[in-house]
Amino acid sequence: MRRHFYHLDVFTDKPLAGNPLAVITDGDGLSPRQMQAIAREMNLSETVFVQKPTGNRALARLRIFTTKCELPLAGHPVIGTWFLLAQLGVVPAQEGSVQVLQQTSAGVLPVEIIFHEGRPLRVAMTQKQAEFRPARIDRGALVRALALGPRDLDPSLPIEYVSTGIFSLLVPVRRPALQKIEPNPPALRRLLRDSGTMAYCFAVENRNTLFARGILPWEIREDAATGSAAGSLGAYLVHQGRLKLATLLEIHQGIEMQRPSRIRVEVLAQHGKLVPRVSGTAVRIMEGLMET
Repeated sequence: MRRHFYHLDVFTDKPLAGNPLAVITDGDGLSPRQMQAIAREMNLSETVFVQKPTGNRALARLRIFTTKCELPLAGHPVIGTWFLLAQLGVVPAQEGSVQVLQQTSAGVLPVEIIFHEGRPLRVAMTQKQAEFRPARIDRGALVRALALGPRDLDPSLPIEYVSTGIFSLLVPVRRPALQKIEPNPPALRRLLRDSGTMAYCFAVENRNTLFARGILPWEIREDAATGSAAGSLGAYLVHQGRLKLATLLEIHQGIEMQRPSRIRVEVLAQHGKLVPRVSGTAVRIMEGLMET
């Protein structure tokens, strides 16, 4: 059977930058095993399969796969997929903001698409309420897995696991240390085990600007833009008193990979919990048909 696929670059408005993403728009009828095999074939950090929702609340269901496993939620797949669906007319265009619901393995969550002159301009996703978990981790082993030294860590902030849909290990470092990181995936995998999907290393530039690197514990060693971890980082900074609620935070990622990305985050309070909104744009690079 032939299925349509699209390749996009996400969290950028320039081709061949940002984080690449594959989207199969007619994903119904594929088994999890088939989806995993296609994701391995695409060989990107994530591949999305768009399916009909199982209920009547959501406009579409998104199944998100890495080359290794399915994820309940991820940032750049959501931003890129809904930007594409807006371009394809699945989301009816109107000037200004359009709200839709998406079904993910993390639940039914809202997405906002901002249109201008009939075209999508930006997509914003609301993530789940932030969860915080202390990081009981060997700091010496962590810095060795990143090819850093103990003095490269930023002592003013804690290393912590945070999730707004999927857990990441947030690692504050000094600004010059970001460029020095050379990940050792097997060593990082032993440290993280089942506790987090990546080490999200970040350096504070100023109150509203950060630089980050998303270090992965498998063969694809680094992520050029990580919306899920960016949302977690925004909630973490509010939790630590470094960022005010509803303040726009800009995260620059992928610079060391020659794929500069820009992620915008704002954190709101709902029922006493921190809820991030992550937004960005995308560029369609190619499309085609694949046999399954």
